[in-house]
Amino acid sequence: MLTAILAACATNLGGDTTATTASLKPLETPVVAQRQRPVKIAMLLPLAGFEQAAVVGKAMKQAGEMALFEIDNPAVQLVVKDDKGTAEGAKAAAEEAIKEGAEIILGPLLSRAVPGAASVAKPAGIPVIAFSNDRQVAGNGVYLMSFLVEPEVARVVSYAATQGKRRFAALVPDDAYGRSIEPAFRDAVARAGGSIAAIENYPVHANGMLDPAKRVMAAVKAGEHEGQPVDALFIPGGPDQLPQLGPLIAYSGVDTAKVKLLGTGAWDYPNIGRDAAFVGGWFAGADPRGFSEFSQRFAKTFGSAPPRIATLAYDAVTLAVSLSQNAPGSRYTLANLTRTSGFGGIDGTLRFGSNGTTERDLAILEVQSFGSAIVDAAQSTSAGNQLSQQSRGQEAADRVN
Repeated sequence: MLTAILAACATNLGGDTTATTASLKPLETPVVAQRQRPVKIAMLLPLAGFEQAAVVGKAMKQAGEMALFEIDNPAVQLVVKDDKGTAEGAKAAAEEAIKEGAEIILGPLLSRAVPGAASVAKPAGIPVIAFSNDRQVAGNGVYLMSFLVEPEVARVVSYAATQGKRRFAALVPDDAYGRSIEPAFRDAVARAGGSIAAIENYPVHANGMLDPAKRVMAAVKAGEHEGQPVDALFIPGGPDQLPQLGPLIAYSGVDTAKVKLLGTGAWDYPNIGRDAAFVGGWFAGADPRGFSEFSQRFAKTFGSAPPRIATLAYDAVTLAVSLSQNAPGSRYTLANLTRTSGFGGIDGTLRFGSNGTTERDLAILEVQSFGSAIVDAAQSTSAGNQLSQQSRGQEAADRVN
């Protein structure tokens, strides 16, 4: 699922297959390097057309290529193929990549395309590191590189509780995203020893949030008058929802100095602080300093700012190159991919569980008028640790159809 982390750029790609190798520099054993068969890493992305997914796919392709050139390992080759954003396209692209000798597949981006790639990668013993954040496509050789919402919810609720927040309310979209978040929110509040005063779900269509937002604001106001104040209002969403909600919060009279607004990583988009209602709100996400430095390098190289999600492609290539130094046949094994030390990257440390889900170190960020600031350093969530321990103990059932 594409969320608020997508950014705009408008270049169409001609062709669907490219191969990139790092620029060469002298090695200690140049003759051996010349004879060595390159380790091939495949990346499957939606590239054709001008739709949002293709725009993001192009930026992720560029990020992956940038990683390869910055690492500068001539023994590794990156092969990028257009998966057309479909299961059928991803299956065909994966088949081509495997025939060409790819030992690992990075991507696809869209959840609907992942099963297509997995259907041919699994029989070939090729792992897939997908950029989707849909848990349903993880497992049985498919690993998710993305940020998962459940650990983000656990992290921000846990932090809020340490700051004295005990009574929570929530306004949650009535879609697949919201349906995955609501149980995580309820569980996080319970584990933090808090209580839930109100939860409202809103349909994701024009003006759909209006009445549910009024009801949840009324519940917040009622709690204040009844001597049972709501301490925090959880609002998962991104640039498609929050700008509509800000004026409703201001109009309701809810004092966000007393009722702390909480969000997920979808809050990590430019200009969220333009709406005064969200300034001072907290959300869980990666340490932003890594993305800031990456963004500057990307813009200098390609002439435009990257979408937030581009770091996934950069870090995936970095991970794949780091494991390429192992002997053939022992590079991208389950043991290597799920090593307890994890992998470092622009977005911090990540660890794969054997069920394909990802544990990341998450910071708590506070929205400011311009950008966001860290108020609590990156650390693992307890939910993420439990998930990792469980997944490393046994293989999950195959959830790729």
